[in-house]
Amino acid sequence: MAKHPKDTRPFHFKQFSLFHHRSTMKVGTDAILLATWADIKSAQSILDVGSGSGIISLLLAVRCQAHIHAIEIDAPSVEESSENFRNSKYNNRLSVEKADFTDFAKSCGKQYDLIVSNPPFFTDYAFKPKKEARKNARHVDTLDFNTLCAGVAKLLKPEGRFCLVIPTTEYERFLDAASRFQLFLQKQLNIIPVRSQKANRFNLQFGFQKLKEIGREDYVVRENDRTFTSQHINFLKNYYIGWD
Repeated sequence: MAKHPKDTRPFHFKQFSLFHHRSTMKVGTDAILLATWADIKSAQSILDVGSGSGIISLLLAVRCQAHIHAIEIDAPSVEESSENFRNSKYNNRLSVEKADFTDFAKSCGKQYDLIVSNPPFFTDYAFKPKKEARKNARHVDTLDFNTLCAGVAKLLKPEGRFCLVIPTTEYERFLDAASRFQLFLQKQLNIIPVRSQKANRFNLQFGFQKLKEIGREDYVVRENDRTFTSQHINFLKNYYIGWD
């Protein structure tokens, strides 16, 4: 049986469309929830680490007037996100470069109000994908948690925020890495895929200020019958076509 041709259709949001078939990671719930949850209050400069197709940068551009710089190590992803940025009405506030985060953090001469990342997080080598680019996007070989936190600590403004999405299995390990660089957990969204299940992802916000109380909230994506919850629809209806 002949294989279906590769799907190269763009993904459409209300405010923009983007291609993602050449990027290591496709448009997905993790990136969308992170971009629409991250606190953009007063942010004038934002850094997107491991930007893939540029989905997080574009959604952040919808929400604020900040200048957003994306860095990505995979060349095809950089090319695709650059095209997506150029084709959007936010192109004058978006930029992308091919860069290793460690090198970028060492050479960058500025700091950011907000840093966001949907980072590599798998550590189990038994589940590594064979394709090198996708392996780099999903596993910690090229950007381990200590390296990520060290770079963030250097690039984040004193009052800045660092937001990322992480699987529940890597939660304690990431908290440990963050603490070594005086990055303190400030806010947490517990992402529950189906109402009867436990959370499998966390959106986390870190900063240099240690708060007396950490803000925690549950977020349920689907009901037990697999329909989307009203919480999920209301949260994303400003971005998804047909979710008015």
